[in-house]
Amino acid sequence: MHGGGSVGTAGAKHAKRLAWALAMTATYMIAEVIGGLVTGSLALLADAAHMLTDVGGLALALLAIRFAAREATPQRTFGYLRMEVLSALANAVVLLLLTVYILYEAYQRFQSPPEVLSGPMLIVAAVGLAVNLVSMWLLSSGSSESLNVKGAYFEVLSDMLGSIGVIVAALLMMWKGWVLADPIIGAGIGLFIVPRTWSLLSQVTHILMEGTPPNVDTAAIEKKLLAIPGTVAVHDLHVWTVTSGFDAMSCHLVVADMSAGREALREARNLMKAEYGIEHTTIQIEDEAMRGEETVLHV
Repeated sequence: MHGGGSVGTAGAKHAKRLAWALAMTATYMIAEVIGGLVTGSLALLADAAHMLTDVGGLALALLAIRFAAREATPQRTFGYLRMEVLSALANAVVLLLLTVYILYEAYQRFQSPPEVLSGPMLIVAAVGLAVNLVSMWLLSSGSSESLNVKGAYFEVLSDMLGSIGVIVAALLMMWKGWVLADPIIGAGIGLFIVPRTWSLLSQVTHILMEGTPPNVDTAAIEKKLLAIPGTVAVHDLHVWTVTSGFDAMSCHLVVADMSAGREALREARNLMKAEYGIEHTTIQIEDEAMRGEETVLHV
């Protein structure tokens, strides 16, 4: 028996603001790559890689909204919800590879610092800071209503710190002539990407392996299900994440009297929704005899 619910998101009404922030961030990221190549600044290129995390985060936020609205099909019973997870996996792998390149390039520049055009570098970084501030303003209202939008907001906030770092490097080179400021800031931004990217990769892997959501204790769930009147056993309990904000649960509930099965099912579904926010449940009601038959078949 199934108890499904809507997989809509509170961030849907902020989709346009997310789209504007994504368009601005992606456009500036391209400009930053060009600026980094023209000026010879590793810090700008590193910040462009950091900005790629924002582009990925904003794109994933929009994916979560758009794909959650699509209807499932007989071939894809969960629709396209896993597209968000696959996109996050690709994003994490690309970012880790970029970080390796940035750190290697920083090492090379420590050995032989190239000439960097600090003036144009400062202008590009200042424009980037302005873009980040506008994007933060666009997302600020939705960040208090949706975890999806909140995540995108913090992505942009962290990139603003990267832009400030590039500005500091440019000023140090202009005023003090300290050419090592560029590779140092560049390596710093590259290292700043690693923990966030590794965390993203860990979350994605956990979801693809159908691991239990971090906020869910299956032992506690089993104990609460057993407390439902008439329930004598719980087995084959699984809780997993389909995509961010959409968890699912399945189990077999063994009752002493099948006539009480309907009420036990209702209480189990209400428990999962009220205490864990899980609306998509698949709960099989059975008695001891049926459980015995299953045990024989499994053996």
